[in-house]
Amino acid sequence: MNSFFQSSSSPAVKAQLEMQFAFYADLSKKMFDSMQKLNELNIQVGQTLMEETLSTTRQVLQADDRTEAVSIAAGQAQPAAEKVRAYSQHVQTILAEAQVDIAKSAETHIPNAKRTAEAVVQEVAQKASEQTAKVTQRQKESLEKLTTPIRGAGERNPSSGGVTRSQ
Repeated sequence: MNSFFQSSSSPAVKAQLEMQFAFYADLSKKMFDSMQKLNELNIQVGQTLMEETLSTTRQVLQADDRTEAVSIAAGQAQPAAEKVRAYSQHVQTILAEAQVDIAKSAETHIPNAKRTAEAVVQEVAQKASEQTAKVTQRQKESLEKLTTPIRGAGERNPSSGGVTRSQ
C-alpha cells in the first residue's frame, strides 16, 4: 500500500492524471456546449410552435364555416412538415459540430496522453527493475548468511564432511 502512495505522487503519474483531467474537462465543455445549443433550438422551436398554434387556433375560431376551418387546419400540414425537416437538419448540424469538436479535442490531447502514459510505464518498469535488484541482492545476502556458518564449520572439521556433531 505504501508503494502505491509513493508511485501515485511521482511526476509521471501526476502528469498523466493532469492530462486525463484536462482531456475530460475539454470533452465535458464540448458536450455541454452542444447540449446548450440543442436546448436553445428546442426552446426556439417550442416558442415558435406555441405562437403558430395560437395563431392557427384564432383563425379556425374566426372562420365563418366548417370548410374554411378545415381548410385553415389542412393548410398547416405542409409548413409543419417543412419545419420538422428544418428542425432535424439543425439537430444534425449541432451533432456534427459536436463530433468535429470532440475529434479535434482528441487530436489535441491524445499525443500528450501517449507521452505521459509512456512515462508512467517507463517509471513503473524502472521501479520494478530496482525492486527486483534489491530483492535479488537480499536473497544473495540471505543465502550467504546461511551458507557461511556451514562453510566455517566444515573448514574446522574436514573429516566430518563439513558438519559438526554436538555432544
